[in-house]
Amino acid sequence: MSDTALVSNIQKYTIHDGPGIRTEVFFSGCTMRCIWCSNPETIEQRQRLGFYPAKCITREKCGLCVKACPVPEKTLVFGDDGVLRRVNQVAECDGCFKCAEVCPPRAIKVWGERYTVAELMKIIEEDRSFYERTGGGVTLSGGEVLAQADFAVELLKACKAVNINTCVETALNVPWSAAERVFRLADMIITDVKHMDSAKHREITGAGNELVLENIRKTAEFCAGSGVPLVIRTPIVPDYNADDTNIRATGEFLRGLPVELAAYQLLPYRKMGTEKYDSLGDDYPMGDYAPPERADWEAHLLELAEMLRRDYGLPAVAGSAGKL
Repeated sequence: MSDTALVSNIQKYTIHDGPGIRTEVFFSGCTMRCIWCSNPETIEQRQRLGFYPAKCITREKCGLCVKACPVPEKTLVFGDDGVLRRVNQVAECDGCFKCAEVCPPRAIKVWGERYTVAELMKIIEEDRSFYERTGGGVTLSGGEVLAQADFAVELLKACKAVNINTCVETALNVPWSAAERVFRLADMIITDVKHMDSAKHREITGAGNELVLENIRKTAEFCAGSGVPLVIRTPIVPDYNADDTNIRATGEFLRGLPVELAAYQLLPYRKMGTEKYDSLGDDYPMGDYAPPERADWEAHLLELAEMLRRDYGLPAVAGSAGKL
């Protein structure tokens, strides 16, 4: 096992991914490529350089990144106005990240940082009083936390040793052996069903859904036997997975699981993270896609939730808010 894990972000005081007030640890590396992903910095399990032209004070006025970089002519791209436009992590770039270290206005940012269990626990335990007052704790997410399962096991053991509530959020496109080891240390599990048709699932996530659905069945069996609450979600994206056929197929699948869900959450699509794609020099996969007006679509989510409660007996809710 590696002594460290690559973490893209640590978000404190979140209330959406598990009960109470939580600290959420986003692990880098994902086994899917969802077209609506709002956290592109978590997709690859490596550190990446992001750039923010609006913060650059120009090559002429500063230029410290050029002086620090061993191969600036290959990695640093400036516009005619002297503003940094792109950072290329080409083969010649050895990942020293000196350009980010010396940048005074933080126009260059390193996405991803390595942590030991002890370092993460120090951050997690800072907010113990909030966890105790609200029934909160720590949530391990991603990316895909189970892509770094060995480290996740050790971190969860450390949390359990000091009585901190634990939640694991995963897409479950991983070997079951990885999931099972981690789930044994979780107080809650969150996963999702993105599409019931495997071909369409592959089109929107880059992977078929056979492994995911099989792992959800196994997770439901595990939760039924252990008493660990299971929350399942579907990110509802108009024109992609929001049609009646898919929603009803999802309802039928979930109704057949051997466990009573703690919640089935219908998450509204929101165009988020585009600035992160820009900073990484990546294109937003959904391009100029514009969903229906928010008021109309949120009303439709409520209708879907009502239908799933009525016709399939599921604890369906619109959004991720509410008591778990």
